[in-house]
Amino acid sequence: MNGAAPLILPLQPNTPWEQARRASHAAARPLPFETVPLAEALGQTLASDAVALQPVPHYPSSAMDGWAVAGAPPWTLVTAEEPEHERWQIHRESGRRPLQQGQAVPILTGGLIPAGGEAVLRSENAVLRPGDPQTLIPGPGARPDEPRPGEHIRPAGEEAAAEETTIPAGTVLNPAHIALAAVCGHDTLPVLRAPRVSLLFTGDEVIEFGLPDSGQVRDTFGPQLPQLVEMLGGRVDAVRRLPDRLEDVVAALSTDAIDEASLAMSSGDVLVTTGGTGTSEADHLRRALESVDAELLIDGIAMRPGHPTLLARLPDGRFVVALPGNPLAAMMAVFTVLEPLLDGLRGAAAAPERHVLAGVSIDPMPGKTRLVPCRIQDGRAMPSQYYRSGMLRGLADADAVMVVPETGCSPDQSVTALPLPWPVKQAPTG
Repeated sequence: MNGAAPLILPLQPNTPWEQARRASHAAARPLPFETVPLAEALGQTLASDAVALQPVPHYPSSAMDGWAVAGAPPWTLVTAEEPEHERWQIHRESGRRPLQQGQAVPILTGGLIPAGGEAVLRSENAVLRPGDPQTLIPGPGARPDEPRPGEHIRPAGEEAAAEETTIPAGTVLNPAHIALAAVCGHDTLPVLRAPRVSLLFTGDEVIEFGLPDSGQVRDTFGPQLPQLVEMLGGRVDAVRRLPDRLEDVVAALSTDAIDEASLAMSSGDVLVTTGGTGTSEADHLRRALESVDAELLIDGIAMRPGHPTLLARLPDGRFVVALPGNPLAAMMAVFTVLEPLLDGLRGAAAAPERHVLAGVSIDPMPGKTRLVPCRIQDGRAMPSQYYRSGMLRGLADADAVMVVPETGCSPDQSVTALPLPWPVKQAPTG
């Protein structure tokens, strides 16, 4: 992938939840950088310091509409009748005639302060006296010392000197960063390449449209996973759907395969599979990974739901994240394994955890961390009643995932909560 030496993790079946999350992040190495236009840099991680390519601002400018003045009042106004007036055009600098003591020139906000200009008198605090030439004086609303030297002038380099670092490497770029980069003279930025993710959906019982019959289920992964991957900083480059046959899964993972269903020939850095992670004869993922000589990094996680989650590395360095087939279990696996893995590939820190108070008592589950969709209300995690592995209703109404230790929790006990990557708003009432 990027030539970095692979990280060797000790394989531990039933990996503790916290360790699985840390190991997923640690397994990744930041991807090489690419240069993108500013319009495509939002949400990307800056690969190297962005510096000001010239002073910001790059010329002394007016912060107000009014007059640039030199010396003490009254000031003689340089008017349109002056032969040299065209040289006072607001955004022209070369050849501009300097202001002499006792002179003034009209100026707009952002206009270039001419050489010799010492301050700007705001238009609302000035009075023009008729005459030939006209003269300018401070108006009755002006302070006695208005304008002070340098007043309403934005000096060149006030915000940043040339070559000064304005956005440090490692910053996840927001809209303000993009605007700052433009002001500093950049048309493009070097960013760590977003991880490319390929999706492999399995399940003979899955239908994509309509109402399922007995023994069938609606596809919950196809409509949501591509968008969720994008929310987590990845880019989906391929989506495949396969029947539940070992040979088809092996072919999709094998670099020797030339079939169009193969994901191994895609450009993805991470392959995400759904279903088939159990140990029954109908579950093929473990055997398929063994067949293609994948290195198993996580073989099950001590959590509910989502226990049969796998993380593996293919011989060419790409990762396989194998999600359980149950909808809520798969989502808990995404937040436990896929999210920190993508963060690591993007060169970002692992997603932050939040510590809140438990709102209710939850019984122990020896040997298992329990992940429960919840709402945070007044600093307390209130778990959903829809928390079983096949349920999605609780997560749809949640704004976090409550991490309940194997010892359970009691009201007002501090627990970890994982913020969800999407905003949650209550529907209007009444």
